[in-house]
Amino acid sequence: MPKAFATWTVHPHKAIERLEDNLWRAQGVVPGMSLRRVMTIARRSDGRLVIHNAIALDEAMMAEIDAWGEVGFILVPNGYHRLDAPSFKARYPQAKVLCPRGSREKVAEVVPVDGAYEDFPADPEVALETLDGVGAIEGVMTVKSPSGHVTVVFNDAVFNMPHGTGFTGFVFRHLTQSTGGPRISRVVKLFVIKDKAAFRAHLGRLSELPGLYRMIVSHHRTVEGDAAAALQQAIGTL
Repeated sequence: MPKAFATWTVHPHKAIERLEDNLWRAQGVVPGMSLRRVMTIARRSDGRLVIHNAIALDEAMMAEIDAWGEVGFILVPNGYHRLDAPSFKARYPQAKVLCPRGSREKVAEVVPVDGAYEDFPADPEVALETLDGVGAIEGVMTVKSPSGHVTVVFNDAVFNMPHGTGFTGFVFRHLTQSTGGPRISRVVKLFVIKDKAAFRAHLGRLSELPGLYRMIVSHHRTVEGDAAAALQQAIGTL
């Protein structure tokens, strides 16, 4: 993985998508890789913004974000999704940097950490929790929107990437087993999951959330509509 950027460094990205009144998404490249990374922005009921998996965008789009509200929290979702965390903290020094408690040591190598997901102030619209069975290194953000839709936002715990071509496509499809629809990758199975039963049960509970409509992951595709079925499909790959 590339090193974290100490200064504001913009790489190619798409326009911000407005998914709900309190939820936005932006997709950019991972420098030097064919992966796409996803930043999710949620607005709490108190108006403060929560940045999940920060991506440095061009100034016009950052102005859009600033118009939506004050950036209150920068979530670094694990120790490998920290590329733009230092530059975001420099841009928004008042924001609290949070990460899953099991990833704190790795994240703190590049940016001071203010707390864990458990330290996120309670809010009726945006919630954080650490996933069971993964040694507390991954979590999930849940967003309840005025429309009645509920969105779950994962990091690497769940993948939803299309099959690719060439050597890289072969690696992702057959070696890391990261592609081909909602699934749990081989990398997560081998190096992240410590208790498969606990992990499966937690994903199962999330799939039963009333109003569940959308699933966002930190690489590539979002699921809209039958997110419960997509999450159950991912559980079936464990």
